[in-house]
This record gives sequence, structure tokens and C-alpha cells, in this order.
Amino acid sequence: MPPLLTRPFHTFVEIQLPQFRRRLLPIIAVGVAGGLAGLAYLSALQLAEHWLGPQRWAMWPHLAVMAVVGLLVGLLTRYVGNPGDVELLVNNIHVLGGQRNLRELRSLVPVSLLCIGAGGAMGPEAPLVQTTGALGSWLANRLGMVVHDKRVLTITGMAAGFTVLFGAPLGAAVFALEILHRRGLQYYEALLPAVIGSLCGYVVFVVAWGLGLAPVWQFPDAPALRSIDLAWALAAGAAGAAVAVLFTYFNLLLRRMQTRVPGMVRPIVGGVILGLLAFWSPYALTFGEAQINDLLSHPMLAPALLTAAAAKFIGTSVTLSTGWRGGFIIPLFFVGAALGGWADKLWPAMNSVVVIAALMVAINTGVTKTPLGSTLVVTEMAGLHLLPTTLLAAVVALLLTSEVGLIHSQRERDPLPSLPTVEANAVDDRTGGHPD
Repeated sequence: MPPLLTRPFHTFVEIQLPQFRRRLLPIIAVGVAGGLAGLAYLSALQLAEHWLGPQRWAMWPHLAVMAVVGLLVGLLTRYVGNPGDVELLVNNIHVLGGQRNLRELRSLVPVSLLCIGAGGAMGPEAPLVQTTGALGSWLANRLGMVVHDKRVLTITGMAAGFTVLFGAPLGAAVFALEILHRRGLQYYEALLPAVIGSLCGYVVFVVAWGLGLAPVWQFPDAPALRSIDLAWALAAGAAGAAVAVLFTYFNLLLRRMQTRVPGMVRPIVGGVILGLLAFWSPYALTFGEAQINDLLSHPMLAPALLTAAAAKFIGTSVTLSTGWRGGFIIPLFFVGAALGGWADKLWPAMNSVVVIAALMVAINTGVTKTPLGSTLVVTEMAGLHLLPTTLLAAVVALLLTSEVGLIHSQRERDPLPSLPTVEANAVDDRTGGHPD
């Protein structure tokens, strides 16, 4: 290979490799800390679900529980502090490299445990990732790291948090990088640190939690792919994009409507609405990870599946717009699974596993702009070998929704610093002499 092509690569390696070696111990520390933090958070969440969740209470008493939880959320937010959200974390990563301190966790942890434990229709992914990402930022601050290195450790912490919940190390690492942007992974130098941190968190969590390596969701065995399945995946990508756009604008509308409600009252209103939605469908409550297996293992009629999808869609939107905390990734996966099951009832000749997985990935990609991460997470969590069709659906959804976004702080990375050494060497190689 000509020197002109190899010199820039060699220069890049000479610059990045020593930096990576210097950060290796902090990367491992953040991954381990993320696994331990995830273990502690999910253990506390199990207790909160046991005491507050809809499975413990009859419907009317649980409506009162939801209202009380809404009141507590309002009080904690006002007197302890704003819990923040993923949108703020993404913005801080772009601007500051990560969080300034751990102050937001004082409110975020109890608020999110109350909201998710009581049955709010959003999951632990957002608060867990905020927590583990903040731990990465805190360690970087303690070590006096520059913004670039702080950003890498923050992303590593986020990847560890995603891994604890998803059980999909590679998908979690890519997801943590993609969610910062609208058009694909751009902080590529953080990919390997994110993978290492993700694996460290995964090992800690699996060993401590006593889990096996089996898939989280039990999908039916997928038959061999046919050429027609690519067409189904293409259609699922377009349909998923439409659902994602509807979800985005519906939430923007609800947020605008909620601005007329005082901040202290807003979570109470949200709790009451969620409690009332449960009278219509139990799928309006909880974030849906366990419910996905129910959809897959218990036969349901087409109207019931459509109702389940609509209930989760509305419940998640109410949760998101009324100050309740949580993440919408797994609820969107649930909506995709329910709609895929509904489509299978209408067109029995299609490959149902292909369409269900494609819709799960497409809807989530349309909202979060994470085509690779969503594809890897779903296929890893479900133990499926459907990368071609799910990736096709994800790319279609991303292209169709590129101008629509719910996480407004997603944006392009700052321009990369120039490498004058590379440019000088390139001139030297072209002229056959020295730059001077």
C-alpha cells in the first residue's frame, strides 16, 4: 500500500492508542461500577414494584396509589431538584463531555423508582443510563480529564447501563453511541471503550444476579428467510416510521397541553389518567418487558392485540408528558410486537417473526434514531438470526423520519481537530522531498 494511504492511519494509531491505554483502567472501573449500580437499581425497583405495582392492588385502590405517587413526584421534583432526563444528558455530553456532578441523582433515583414501580408505562432504561453515565462523568471529573476523555467515560457508563437492562452487550454499546445523534454513530473513538465497559457491566450483573445467557424474550423459532421477507421488512420499516412519527407528534401535543397545568399538579394528573386507563386495558401500565413474552406465548385475537398496542402507546405518552420518569425504548418495542402480532392475524401467510422483529426495531429507530443499536438489541434479546430484515426495516425507518425528532438535543458532533502531522506527511509523500 502506498505510504500516502498508510501514514494517516499510522498517525491516528500513534495518537489514539496511548490515550486508550491510559483510559483502560477508568473504562473498566466505569463498566464495573455501572454493573453494580444497575444491580442495585433493579433490586430497588423490584421492591418498589412489589409494594406499589398494579399486581398487588385492586383497580380502585391502585388508582389512589397512582395519585399519591404523582403527588410525591411533584414534591420531590420541587424540593429535592429536577431529576433531569436523557435529552439533557445528551446535550451535556455534546457540550461538556458529560454531567457536571451527581446532584440530579438525588431526585432522579427516588422519582424514577416511584414512577416505574407504581406501574408507569415507561421503563428503567433512561434513569439507569442517566445514573451510570453520571458515574462515568464523576470519575472523569475526579481524574481531571479533558472534555474528550470525559465524553468517552460518560458514554462507557451509558453503555454499561443499557447492558444491565438489555442483556445485549454489543447492541447496548452501539445504542449508547447512536442515541447522541440523528444520523448514525459519530463518536467512533468511544466505540471500543463502550464495548469494554458494556462487557464489564454485563459480567458483573450476570454473576451477581445469577442469570444465564438465554435470550430475554422467547420468540418462536424463525423459519428460513425467503426473498418475500425482504418485502415484508420494507413494509414494516415504513409502517414503523409512521407509528414513530405519530408517537412523536402526539407527545409534543400532550406536552403543549400540559404546560397549562401547574408543575406540582402535573404528575398527579398523570397518575390519575394512567390509573383510569388501566380500567380500559392492563397494558396501559408498566413498561412492557415481561408483557412482550405474554404476547408471544399466549394466543390473542386481532382486536385484543390492537388494543394492547394502543393502550401502551397512550400510556407511555401520558407518562412521558406529565412529569413521570422512565424510558420509552422498551414500551416502543412492546408496541411493535403487538402490532406485528396483529398484522400476523390479518396476513397469516407472512413470516410473523420477521415482521414482529422488524416493527419493534423500526418504531424504536424512528423515535430514537438508533438503527444499528436497535437492531442488535432486539436480535440479541430475542436470540434471533434476522439481521438482514431487521436492519433493512431500521434503515427505512431512519430515512423516513430523519427530519422528525423527539430528543431535540441529538445533533452532529463538533468538527474533528485537524492533524497537521498527517497533512505535512502527505505533502512530503507527494513531492518526494521534505516539507521544508
